[in-house]
Amino acid sequence: MADRRVVVTGMGAVTPFGVTVDPYWDGLIEGRSGITPISLFDASPFDVRIAGEISAFDAEKHLDRKIIKRSDRFAQFALTACDEAVRMSGLDVQKEDAERLAVIFGSGIGGLNELEEQFTRLVTKGPSKVSAFTIPKLMVNAASGNISIAYGAKGNSIAISSACASATNAMGEAMRHIRHGQADVVFTGGSEAAVTPLAVAAFAAMKALSTRNDDPARASRPFDRDRDGFVLAEGAGAVIFEELEHAKRRGAPIFAEVIGFASTSDADHIAQPSESGEGATAAMSLAIQDARISPDQVDYINAHGTSTPLGDVAETVAIKRVFGNWAKKVVVSSTKSSIGHSLGASGGLEIIATILAAKNSVVPPTINLDHPGDGCDLDYCPKVARDRKIRVGMSNSFGFGGHNACIVIRRWD
Repeated sequence: MADRRVVVTGMGAVTPFGVTVDPYWDGLIEGRSGITPISLFDASPFDVRIAGEISAFDAEKHLDRKIIKRSDRFAQFALTACDEAVRMSGLDVQKEDAERLAVIFGSGIGGLNELEEQFTRLVTKGPSKVSAFTIPKLMVNAASGNISIAYGAKGNSIAISSACASATNAMGEAMRHIRHGQADVVFTGGSEAAVTPLAVAAFAAMKALSTRNDDPARASRPFDRDRDGFVLAEGAGAVIFEELEHAKRRGAPIFAEVIGFASTSDADHIAQPSESGEGATAAMSLAIQDARISPDQVDYINAHGTSTPLGDVAETVAIKRVFGNWAKKVVVSSTKSSIGHSLGASGGLEIIATILAAKNSVVPPTINLDHPGDGCDLDYCPKVARDRKIRVGMSNSFGFGGHNACIVIRRWD
């Protein structure tokens, strides 16, 4: 079977800027920050007291109470984002062949809120007080399972967990499923809700997080000289991938074409990126080959750009290795500067930003980039959005464990 073309027909977002895509995109383009002091728990004893949290999320506005009772916050985000994506796509699942609908969704950690809550019950009240819903709520595949149930999707339903590359790996597998004839429609993306006491304490213990507690809005500063770690965030980004002819037959809106994907492993260190950028270089190069384009056809890169001292330099090195002289001409930006790092959800949110950048011919900025750091010498679109015709966009995601994933989209005219 010849490769089938894959398009994006719907998008949904839950971010620190609000629920739905519009406030997310507006916040990015306006160069605002969604980083605030933590309010989800008492963070006063912690070394890190800031995050990109979704404090305004009210599950009862979006989900049935029965679903809320049986799902962790990360799955609630996923279902909410998927609901927007499905509505945007105009997909009527009742008219579809259920066995041709698939769900491939990513999360790096899964139901950490539930895990912490039930462990506290265990040690304070005893084993009889642990909820019967604990396992169904904390398992990483709870998001994909609940999405499958919600829409009656009887095709493949799986969870992808590759740390911060989870959503991009999920979308890559979704693209392959459609290309190779295994599905016509895939609900994909990623979700994470890890702004919890344990996660904040653990990431802080690794010295991975920014400690700019007195200036939250300026804490996430990818590629800047004064960056001191990433800002933990939560959220979800969902997209509907669909086979082109299937989308055309039902008159679906088409926002972009998904043209390339690749993933690799550093096989080097469990938490640090390879300084040579070798694995990231391979992922980007292979994704470009898969898209059947040349490097100089890429107009925009939504960088992984987490605001860590090692990671930002390693990604810059990799971009220069892949793009050569074109590296100075392609525009790069990190939307994590505005919303922080939502771990396994980040790729889902960043593909949406990349698609909208192409659709609207504007590059979202890297805010807080006052003085580029040593080794950070590309065009990172600092501080303010920039008008730019974008035909092809690339989104990078790299994760603990040495995971590298890259996905490429083309503007749909």
